[in-house]
Amino acid sequence: MTLQETAQIYVDLIRLEQSLAPDQWQAREEINLLRSKYHDLFSDVLRKAGIRCDDRFEATRRAFEIVGETPARA
Repeated sequence: MTLQETAQIYVDLIRLEQSLAPDQWQAREEINLLRSKYHDLFSDVLRKAGIRCDDRFEATRRAFEIVGETPARA
């Protein structure tokens, strides 16, 4: 997968998780597992591309930058 593809999937999963109602805990749990998987995949692709990210927050910010979006504030 390309950097753009992994970033887009990761951002889509973040947005999906944010859109779920609090009582949808089972769906949130499943999305959270997928988001973690794609975070790891995205981080690996960043490393292979020579892009350094010190923590998951920086990786998330970079994913949003790559897809041309701004992360939502909590």
